[in-house]
Amino acid sequence: MTTVLITGASAGLGAAFARGFAAKGCDLVLVARDRERLESVAASLAGEFGTVCEVLPADLLDTGDLERVAARLAGTARPVDVLVNNAGFGLPAPFPYNPYADEERMLDLLVKVPLRLTHALLPGLRERRRGAVLNVSSVAGLLPTGTYGAAKAWVTAFSESLRVDMEPYGVRVLAVVPGFTRTEFQERAGMDVSALSEAVWLEPEAVVAKALSDLARRRPISVTGRRYRAYALAVRHLPRGFVARKMARRRAAPTGTRT
Repeated sequence: MTTVLITGASAGLGAAFARGFAAKGCDLVLVARDRERLESVAASLAGEFGTVCEVLPADLLDTGDLERVAARLAGTARPVDVLVNNAGFGLPAPFPYNPYADEERMLDLLVKVPLRLTHALLPGLRERRRGAVLNVSSVAGLLPTGTYGAAKAWVTAFSESLRVDMEPYGVRVLAVVPGFTRTEFQERAGMDVSALSEAVWLEPEAVVAKALSDLARRRPISVTGRRYRAYALAVRHLPRGFVARKMARRRAAPTGTRT
């Protein structure tokens, strides 16, 4: 039986990944800060799919909690086969307008946490010569979109590099690169997204379905929706100076949106 550990599993994409893997018959280890919401997700999945769900409440910005999750990933008694690094948050303003402490916390959660958790799991995956790591990035990482985008660019680059390193061991690595998705992310970050058209929004279930399909096909990056796939293709070929000028005009004010 495949066991999947998902961070940020209490809502949004994390909960959608839990449902997607549950539908495939996987056992789950659900990680988030809110025990009550985790237990609600676990009960729902157990009732619908008969899924075995282990609830592991943890604040991943707390060193002790992070190490507890890392120890679970490194354990051999009930080994984890798949890691979904999904936990994260954004900030409502560009870098110069945010408190440094908030920027540091965001960087730790988006970069340091997946680095630590992936490192804890990989020895077991190499030894068993199977398994996978899915890192949730963002189309924001394709463009100069502040420190959130910079962190997500790292996530994508890290995933692509790790994929090359792990391929000889049969371990798959996928960067999941969604656009604007209907989750609690924007509301929690205090972002004003009222100007966005309905056409740009993705459903979390669609993002997860595309990711699981791309994982099965051993693709390196998963981008959901023709609009965002065209966007990703275009920004790879546009001159970086042109792109930077466009983004600078969008970020002229201390408020904005993130993907």
